[in-house]
Amino acid sequence: MVFDMENQNPKKNSEGYADPTAYNGLKTIIKEESESEKRNRELIHIFRTIAYLAGFEIVGRITLKDKFNGKVYK
Repeated sequence: MVFDMENQNPKKNSEGYADPTAYNGLKTIIKEESESEKRNRELIHIFRTIAYLAGFEIVGRITLKDKFNGKVYK
């Protein structure tokens, strides 16, 4: 199954047809990635808040690597 990033529907294949077998195999991975992305957004928000409270502004990229799955966020 090719996950269609434009469609954002992991239950369908790239042609738009339902593909429950592939989805059932990938749903744990999709859930873990979603949780990782949520933790990343929350952490960036915390960094920005701390910088703001200290009188600073983050002006460049913050690169983070998830220790659990190895994914790098830029």
